[in-house]
Amino acid sequence: MATLIRTPEERFQTLPDFSFSPRYVEIHGARVHYVDEGQGEVVLCLHGEPTWAYLYRKMIPPLAARYRVLAMDFIGFGRSDKYADVADYSFALHRDTLAGFITALDLRDITLVVQDWGGLIGLAVATQLPERFARLVIMNTGLPTGDEPLGEAFARWREFAARLGVRLPIGRVIRGGLAHGETVADEVLAAYEAPFPDAGYKAGAAAFPLLVPIHPDSPGAAELRATRDALSRWTKPALVLFSDGDPITGAARPFFRRLIPSAREQPRIVIKDAGHFLQEEKGEEIAGHILAFIERT
Repeated sequence: MATLIRTPEERFQTLPDFSFSPRYVEIHGARVHYVDEGQGEVVLCLHGEPTWAYLYRKMIPPLAARYRVLAMDFIGFGRSDKYADVADYSFALHRDTLAGFITALDLRDITLVVQDWGGLIGLAVATQLPERFARLVIMNTGLPTGDEPLGEAFARWREFAARLGVRLPIGRVIRGGLAHGETVADEVLAAYEAPFPDAGYKAGAAAFPLLVPIHPDSPGAAELRATRDALSRWTKPALVLFSDGDPITGAARPFFRRLIPSAREQPRIVIKDAGHFLQEEKGEEIAGHILAFIERT
């Protein structure tokens, strides 16, 4: 039977610039944490590897001044429960958790904001539950189906993650994923490391790189193929906001604008001087683009 563990609450007591009250909901037997700030139309923000809701701390206040902003932690990350074994994680687990979260909170007219793994899971769920979504904001992510090579940078990252497994150095990964990682404060890196007191808590972070479909028959590949197909017919507003300094997913920026008809109706926006974790480096700027996008659509 799969073992669930929970990061001790004291690990989250002194997080810089993160005073949001934690909220929880049980999904399929696991406790899922989320931030819920503001009122009005829903903006749902989804993190990726190996981050958590803390990544959105610069974006939440300006967005929450006008809308209801939620930032969920996937199972294995942040304040959400964690499975102790890498083998307990799957594409289906994360997809079902997100779908369960949306239905449990009865979220509707959602503006979905995704990055990294948040895109793979979030866009799959959005195309499966399209009646609950109003808009898409797509940042530094992809829809890998194993039908095309994912590039040398991703191959190096996957090999690194596979070699280290649950010894993955979270702070080092965050620093390396920033355009100016040398300037990030130690206490900020400590906040990203807070969910992981030791290697026993890192199974979810160790699993994500290995769950990216690299063969056409990999788990999740067929679902992401269906996601691509649905997005090729997507008519609701979609905004693509990639940074200029992400070697992992940067090549997907033109892919999403070509794939989604409504994305081509929006301005071409590139977040300058930012790396993979663009929310960390340009959060306030990105929030401004999202506010303008919601206003004009």
